[in-house]
Amino acid sequence: MRSRRDFGNIRKLPSGRFQASYWHDGRRHTADQTFASRGDAGAWLSTVKTDIVRAGWVDPRGGRRPLEEYATSWMNRRPDLGARTRDKYQGLLDRHILPRFGQAELGSLRTSAIRGWWADLASRHPSTAADAYRLLATICNAAVADQVIARSPCQVKGAGTFKADERPTASVAEVTAAIEAVPESQRAALLMAAWCQLRRGEVVGLQRRDIDPLHGTIRIGRVRPKTPAGRRTLTIPPNVLPAVLDHLERYVGPEPDAWLFAGEDGPLTARTLDRVWERARRTIGRPDLHLHDLRHSGLTWAAATGATTAELMHRAGHVSPVAAIRYQHATQDRDRALADALGDLAVGAHVTPFPESSRTRRARNAHKN
Repeated sequence: MRSRRDFGNIRKLPSGRFQASYWHDGRRHTADQTFASRGDAGAWLSTVKTDIVRAGWVDPRGGRRPLEEYATSWMNRRPDLGARTRDKYQGLLDRHILPRFGQAELGSLRTSAIRGWWADLASRHPSTAADAYRLLATICNAAVADQVIARSPCQVKGAGTFKADERPTASVAEVTAAIEAVPESQRAALLMAAWCQLRRGEVVGLQRRDIDPLHGTIRIGRVRPKTPAGRRTLTIPPNVLPAVLDHLERYVGPEPDAWLFAGEDGPLTARTLDRVWERARRTIGRPDLHLHDLRHSGLTWAAATGATTAELMHRAGHVSPVAAIRYQHATQDRDRALADALGDLAVGAHVTPFPESSRTRRARNAHKN
């Protein structure tokens, strides 16, 4: 027996339970469950009607899709992803997400299960856990936007963030000594990483036409940047410009597309550049310094000169000020310079230094002795 309603239908089954169904978007949808009473079935239909009116309705069949099927579809609908990003996402899916949730229906994913999965992974690989959680959350949010599920199950506070240890920095003297320890043909690459603050991929992707000897600039953009801000033109500092021009003359072919740093069958590989720096860092007793730390050190030097956040963003190719601000941390040398500058301010204002007490004088003299 069916009962007529303003929305949906209720039918009593031979078992005595009640089945609810409704029409929407030209298709009949039936509840996944049966109900003990006609009132329970009616209440369920009223909830569905409210969701439709408020544009919160989702196709109940969509929630039955396995996560692996939807994630594959989502990846195929993202032509904007670069090759490296796509490889990273696929690796996170294959190694960490799909083995646990791949066959689970989207609608069955629960926050408690995701919290347990993330906590287990974070106890072993914190950075990877944050990356994997962010990817899963992105996919689930896309499923919400596609009206496949009503709400994302990724509600674990702080799971997508990871605060890495502060990167080590090198002094100007350390970097200079390290670069002097490598063959002359390889020095310009390390100089650009430090003094032009280039990423590894940006260094090995340079060609002759990217260097403007007349204006002393370098153009970045051949290696696909993460953001439009990555495409930028930088002024080469005057202390390294002669070395760059000498490298152009001695080691680079005349063709505009000649690689600035050439390997055997094309540009110098990032791995080879890593090996060059590994030998260099050990000569100065700093095995903790990785190649990326040259860029980090260079940006820290730039911040110490008083560079603004906007200037650091341009120099580094950052689109967000958050990334640039991390280089503005205080250094001992910069703090000394600021203290001296404050002292000069007092002298310029003809302010008499505060008198030293006899107790302080005795303590200072005792320390000297």
